[in-house]
Formats: sequence, C-alpha cells, structure tokens
Amino acid sequence: MNIPTTLKHKPVIVSENYENIDGRSAYHSDAKGLSLGLAQWNDRGKVDISAKVWRYTGEKWSRQSEELPMHRVIDLAILLCRAKLYFQDAYRYEKLYDPDKPVIDRIGLQGDAMTVSVCTENPKLDEDIKLFQDALSRDDEFISERLHALANLLAEMGYGMRRNPGYSHK
Repeated sequence: MNIPTTLKHKPVIVSENYENIDGRSAYHSDAKGLSLGLAQWNDRGKVDISAKVWRYTGEKWSRQSEELPMHRVIDLAILLCRAKLYFQDAYRYEKLYDPDKPVIDRIGLQGDAMTVSVCTENPKLDEDIKLFQDALSRDDEFISERLHALANLLAEMGYGMRRNPGYSHK
C-alpha cells in the first residue's frame, strides 16, 4: 500500500513496508509507513521538514497518523537512549528510582539542556515504573537492533565514538 501523496504532508523519502517491522506489531500493524517530507504546517515562504507515521484503519488513512519535526524525532531517540541507560542500573533503587533525586540527567542542547527525570507527579508511578521497565526489557531485542543500526549509521556519518562537548552525561 502506497503512502498518500495528495495530503498536506508531502512525502519525499518513504518506508512503505513499516507494518512488517513495527516491533511487536510486525505484520499486524496499522502503522503502514514512515515518511520524511515537507511538513503539513508549512506557511508561505517557510518550509520545514518532518517525519510522519502513516496509520491505515483498513478502510482509510487514520487521523491518528503522527507528524513530527526532525529535531523532535532525534530528541525522542535521545530520551529513549537515556532512559534505556538509566534502567540498566535502576535495580539499585528499591522503587527503581530515588524519590529524593528524580532528575536522571541534563543533556546539553541549544545552549540549554534537556532535563530527563522520573515523573514523580504520576500518582501510580511505583506501579507504572515497574511496568515500563518490564516492557523495556521485553522489547530490548527490537530496541537494541534499531540502536545498533542507528549507531552504525551515525559512525558512517562521522558521529562515531567521539564525545560531543555539549553533551553532559553525568
């Protein structure tokens, strides 16, 4: 099934068989494709690019299809990587986190920092964090495979093993 090209998001680079590799939903996913293209929110004279996950209900393209600016896609990857790194050692805490120190890291970006922390405002955090850790562990094969592919591509692009001076991992 081809991603539509007549809607507001204008695909330029596509993966039209995403449903076959969508993690646990592989071969049964409503996420039929991914695209990089011209953002649907473009104004006259201003062009942004975005990533989009295309969902199909079996009858029509879904309004639940998601479009993200490129930097947010990367920010989500950074957040995922930092969470995965955190949970490698979270077993050291009785509740999988330190209630007195919920901030995990501050990652330098754009002259400021992305604060990564445990969401202590969640009233069911003690239960939810265990469920999150279990799901992260269960899906480790899917996630790790993709992170290895990403690491290889980043190294090929010249972003290999050197540390970014703006990155402030504790």
